[in-house]
Amino acid sequence: MLLHDQPMEEVLVQILRAAWLAATLPIVIASLPIPNLSFLRRTLIGFAGRGKIMQSSSQKFTIPQRLFLHFYAVAFLWTTLLLVATWAYAYSMVPLVAEPFSYSTITSFLTGGSTIRTDSYKLRQSPSARMHVIGYLTGLFFYIAAPLSLCGDCAVEVFNFVANLVTEFIVKGKNQMQVTEFEIFQILNPLFRLGWKHWIGTAVFLWGWIHQYHCHKILGSLRHSTQAEEYVIPQGDWFEIVSSPHYLSEIVIYASFVVATGGSNLTIWLLFAFVVANLSFAAVETHKWYRQKFEDYPTSRFAIIPFLL
Repeated sequence: MLLHDQPMEEVLVQILRAAWLAATLPIVIASLPIPNLSFLRRTLIGFAGRGKIMQSSSQKFTIPQRLFLHFYAVAFLWTTLLLVATWAYAYSMVPLVAEPFSYSTITSFLTGGSTIRTDSYKLRQSPSARMHVIGYLTGLFFYIAAPLSLCGDCAVEVFNFVANLVTEFIVKGKNQMQVTEFEIFQILNPLFRLGWKHWIGTAVFLWGWIHQYHCHKILGSLRHSTQAEEYVIPQGDWFEIVSSPHYLSEIVIYASFVVATGGSNLTIWLLFAFVVANLSFAAVETHKWYRQKFEDYPTSRFAIIPFLL
């Protein structure tokens, strides 16, 4: 069946799934311990590298590292837009929905769409720090596609809902628009109809977020307590078991989305696979750097996944 013969919802979902597959496969292939793949591995490391690493290498196709903040700006604006639009759509649909399971379907997307990467640490960077333009574009793609994937099955309906509101506002004007009365119970009603999988997913998300917060706080304290050119071995929390606990907690956060959907959403599974592959690839390189930098680095620590990697 051709794409133009399919509903827009299916087209969007297929595009997102294809994008996550295309982004994940090169990382997985480059991670294989095959000597002939070393060029691909070095290429991906070059794309992902930033900061002092990029200062000492070729600055061709690089941009200032301070543009990294664009990721968080895009993530905040885009995710907030999706959250507000989806919540408004769900609120408008509440009187039309009679069965409890329908509430759970709508709010399952709400609980996912409102949460994206919330890294709290501040980048330590110098004015000359650089990052590769491919890494920059990949970051923008992630922060746009990830929240869209979390609400992909209802995103088209939400966009149509918002477009109709905007059109009505343009045609009728503010004074002719229907006034919507907000009732607290009606706004919160979908939350009371969440299923057990959504609450378990929420608990898993909070568990990962709390550890991510503590790990970034540890890293932030190291930057304030040491000289700019000095590195020390992080200690505390999940740093005692892995070299990149902030990445591990990120994986836990995205695992919560899989749990909240009952493992039935292939798009979220592919998003989760990309997060695992991407962060594992970066964590392995970080682990190698720690072991080369510090002779007394704890041998009991794993790269990112305890007892596995």
